[in-house]
Amino acid sequence: MSSSDGMTSCPQQPDSPIFCAKGCGFYGTASNKNMCSKCFKQFQKESSAEELKIPAKPQVPTLSSVLISDAVNVVTNSGLKKNRCWCCNKRVGLISYQCQCGSTFCSLHRYPEKHECSFDFKTVGRAAIEKTNPIVKADKLERI
Repeated sequence: MSSSDGMTSCPQQPDSPIFCAKGCGFYGTASNKNMCSKCFKQFQKESSAEELKIPAKPQVPTLSSVLISDAVNVVTNSGLKKNRCWCCNKRVGLISYQCQCGSTFCSLHRYPEKHECSFDFKTVGRAAIEKTNPIVKADKLERI
């Protein structure tokens, strides 16, 4: 049980202490890559954050790009606000009328004749009648 036996079991310490590799002024250790405990923890957080960010970028589209593209579509489709009349710009509130042409109107301009509607109601009506009613032909004319 000599004192030399106790020293051989302990790891050898360097002769002079090593300063932190980041240059913060504290002493670093070889197990922490010559960094102090604070800088080593910060280094681990940064490296783990970088590992998580790299795979996520190519797989998932960014939320901001999706929102921007949706906002552009809304602006181009609507033109004016939905709560105002397309003709007189009067605020319509709860009593608004949606026309087939896609615009919102007040009670004065709700009819197609009043707001010079570009929607063709006749062709839509004819197409609906053709779909719902079968063709009727008289049998007597074919027999004669």
